[in-house]
Amino acid sequence: MRISLSTFAIAGLFSTASAQVYKGFNYGSVFTNNAPLTQQDFEDRFNTARQLQGTSGFTSARLFTTIQAGTANSPISAIPAAIATRTQLLLGIFLSSTEEAFNNEQAALRSAISQYGQAFADLVIGISVGSEDLYRISPIGIENLSNPGEGPDAVVRRINAIRSLISGTALQGKPVGHVDTWTAYVNASNSAVIEACDFIGMDAYPYFQNTQANSIENGESLFFDAYNATVAVSGGKPVWITETGWPVSGPNQNQAVASLANARTYWEQVGCRVFGQITTFWYTLQDAFPDTPSPSFGVVGTTLSNTPLYDLSCPDSSSSSSSSGSSTSTSAGVSSGATGASSAPSQSETTPATSGSSDREASGGSGPTTPPAKSPSVTPVIPNTGASVKTIMTYTTITTCPVTYTEGTETKTSTTSSVVTVTSTHGNTLATVTTAPTSGGQGSAPSTPAGSCPASLDGDFEFPHLIVPVDKNQPDTALNTGFNGIASSTVSSIFNFDIRPSYAGRTCSLVFLFPTRESLQTSNYTLSGSGGLDIARLVSPSTAETTFNNQPAVNVTVGSIPNLQAGNSYTIGSGGCFAGARVAYKVSATGSLDLDYFQDFNPAPIGLYITVC
Repeated sequence: MRISLSTFAIAGLFSTASAQVYKGFNYGSVFTNNAPLTQQDFEDRFNTARQLQGTSGFTSARLFTTIQAGTANSPISAIPAAIATRTQLLLGIFLSSTEEAFNNEQAALRSAISQYGQAFADLVIGISVGSEDLYRISPIGIENLSNPGEGPDAVVRRINAIRSLISGTALQGKPVGHVDTWTAYVNASNSAVIEACDFIGMDAYPYFQNTQANSIENGESLFFDAYNATVAVSGGKPVWITETGWPVSGPNQNQAVASLANARTYWEQVGCRVFGQITTFWYTLQDAFPDTPSPSFGVVGTTLSNTPLYDLSCPDSSSSSSSSGSSTSTSAGVSSGATGASSAPSQSETTPATSGSSDREASGGSGPTTPPAKSPSVTPVIPNTGASVKTIMTYTTITTCPVTYTEGTETKTSTTSSVVTVTSTHGNTLATVTTAPTSGGQGSAPSTPAGSCPASLDGDFEFPHLIVPVDKNQPDTALNTGFNGIASSTVSSIFNFDIRPSYAGRTCSLVFLFPTRESLQTSNYTLSGSGGLDIARLVSPSTAETTFNNQPAVNVTVGSIPNLQAGNSYTIGSGGCFAGARVAYKVSATGSLDLDYFQDFNPAPIGLYITVC
């Protein structure tokens, strides 16, 4: 399907009038050779950020720690540097270490409050307790050899400890939150962290989403999908973009190529859309001194200069083509209307790793699931306006253009297309976006299959980008998205797949891989009872808000596994690929089967996939 767009403007798509919006860069505490940054080093960098050619307003800084490198618990020299240059600070409290290390972070914060007082407090926009700690204890973070992580209970406890510490001080009332990859936030097991936060700091790097089609052409849509996915689970709390960027050099990550040209494209398509609309900290100003890491994300090179490596100017309209999701206004001045990204790198205190965690010590890696579905492709143009107009995006289904295709041995006709209407809170229609068939009149309908594809991940395959459980015992409760597939007498799971347009004319097979527990390296499962699985294709995708009662209806039963046994791979059904479409499948248990597993493509792969041949 192609998207037919009319020219339109969406005033205030992201922000409301009440909240101040900040923009800046991430700053580590050491150079690439681990030498500590001094106060003068920080001042030089803060001043360079203000004076970067092609930009204005980069007057904020995100820190990863409050401790000056090379000391036990002295306040970081970025604080007096910020006072000298009038740079706003998002303070960082480093976790994922020992209790003694956290105590030292608290001691440094107390000393900073005592030593610098109100001049310091006036520049603090918030305090981030931890950075990608939840990511680092996930299977992907462990696989990428990340530093130790923290569970949600530990993160919540330390958020509360910092809130208690600043009570009655010059920092009282400053927002306290957490920074993590977007994949950590959409995992329902981490919801307590969201509840404890005043703001959500989201890290997202399409470059590292190497299990997806992550070329620069898809970078914008992947990022905004991740942003909307985070907003969807934020509970109305402001979502700040605490890390994103595209490397200027380094290895390829699947389809993602590190280059100056691609870094410029990502800056224009993502940065220029969010700067001034959402509080954003870009990764990064400089990460290549004295040595250049791989990958390298710095907008300036080894020499600190206000002349960037690539053009940092933004079009007047700050517009570009993207896949932007439902624009649901959120509290604290942040409205979603942008959609999402991948897990991220972070500056080691200086440099990100290719696909692992990031303690500001390193990060990256894409999470196994991407964002909730509600993401029609639109191209908002955000004008330079002071208006504070919130927008609402409604998603409607209409009947149009019948399309005939083959699924397995059945011939079917689809007559569904999508219409997105964007309106202001005053009810004025600002834009209408309609999916339309291609010039041949057949859209991206599947072609007739030629047999089945292998029930393995040796060739091309698609990973589910959203997994949503539904529970008939909690029929009106949205259980949120997660990484696990669950099938029991009461719970079924819905899997969304985004099928690449390039798969048009090829065969797709829906397969379920269920290895023995002994063969798993980064996953696990529990299995009890006896029985199998029924798998059905639904009439429409699920979303993060899907419940048992509002789940999409079944379109067709694709197949079943009568008796699920470990150590087997199952082909559920084969047919022409739904190229360019988002397709949802529901997996339900039969008999007394009770299965709960972590979807993982690492050896040995486990779960529901679409293989392509």
